[in-house]
Amino acid sequence: MAATVPSSSLSLVSNLHLQRWRLTSIGPRHSPASIPAPVRPHRNKGTRCLATPLLSWPACGENVAEAENLQEGRPSFKWVEVGRRATEEQRIAISNLPSKMTKRCKALMRQIICFDPQRATLSDVLADWVRIMKPSRANWLAVLKELKKLNHPAHLEVAELALLEESFEANVRDYTKLIHWYGKQNRLQDAENALLAMKQRGFICDQVTLTTMVDMYSKAGHFELANKTFEEIKLVGLPLDKRSYGSMVMAYIRAGMPEQAEILLREMDELEIFAGSEVYKALLRAYSMIGNTEGAQRVFDAIQFAGIIPDPRLCGLLINAYATTGQSDKALVAFENMRKAGIDHSDKCVALVLHSYERENKINKVLNFLIDLERDGIVIGKEASERLAGWLCRLGVVEQVELVLREYAAKETNHGLCTS
Repeated sequence: MAATVPSSSLSLVSNLHLQRWRLTSIGPRHSPASIPAPVRPHRNKGTRCLATPLLSWPACGENVAEAENLQEGRPSFKWVEVGRRATEEQRIAISNLPSKMTKRCKALMRQIICFDPQRATLSDVLADWVRIMKPSRANWLAVLKELKKLNHPAHLEVAELALLEESFEANVRDYTKLIHWYGKQNRLQDAENALLAMKQRGFICDQVTLTTMVDMYSKAGHFELANKTFEEIKLVGLPLDKRSYGSMVMAYIRAGMPEQAEILLREMDELEIFAGSEVYKALLRAYSMIGNTEGAQRVFDAIQFAGIIPDPRLCGLLINAYATTGQSDKALVAFENMRKAGIDHSDKCVALVLHSYERENKINKVLNFLIDLERDGIVIGKEASERLAGWLCRLGVVEQVELVLREYAAKETNHGLCTS
């Protein structure tokens, strides 16, 4: 006869089976010890890092932000509308926000304008804005546009953080703009980090982005990096345009290699890609400053072939090239050609011609030049007068020159009375 199992034992067995079933159905993934900790790029306080393996915020980013706040001794951030804590200056800035800006965007702008780093980080503020307001890409762009317009110090950091938000819907051009802004502030490492982050997210570098890098390296004086990036554009088969070539021409000029810059300009002409007037002007200035008269004349001629009308500044650069090398006759020819072409002379150009005569100590030719100007009713200005006075004082012939000019003026007056 089978032994009778007490009812209390049956109840215990049933409970054990029930607990086993619960554990089996729940599985280890719900065990508190097995829940993976949220991963986020390591960021020291006050620093940024775009070039990290993880390029999007984790789903539980708010909890992470809260934990960071506690670790750094800050209270957990809570979205609270700006009130009495706003200063008078901040209230004025808030009142000047565009009337057409959406309430969602104004809410974030108020938080940024009144931002207090002791209360939270911008990352916290943006995370809460995304959670509460559910912004669209248009909202993000409106905020960034306003921050740029205000030249707000948080502009770049907000742009960085926006790239990591899914709602921003980042694209290649967004990264290009960020790189451009970094370049303007000479923050090369940040720009390179942004480029690396862009590649890690799977975006393909295009000609516009690489040209921005060439321009940045060029302005920072890193010719080798500029040249390497320019060659990269060629190697990947991307089309080169006016801006790409222009950036590299400027890189050669800044590196003190005007001849190479001129070769690249000729290459552009063969491809019927025409450089802007600012590129020609920079090359002409480079030749002018080193006294390379042949190069300066070639570029000046090329400017006219390109259909660019020379102005007094361009003419002045050509005159300066001849003046600094002691070729006063050619400096005078360039000045006369400018006048014949109907280009208004500048006092700077007159001073440069005087400088060329001073270098060769040709006092008689200076007198003839001044008499010609007087005949044409041209009165020399401050710069030319100071240069002339300084030279004549050093020679000790100020009175003699004044006498000659007075006699000439008297003759012209008498001649005018006789013919009238």
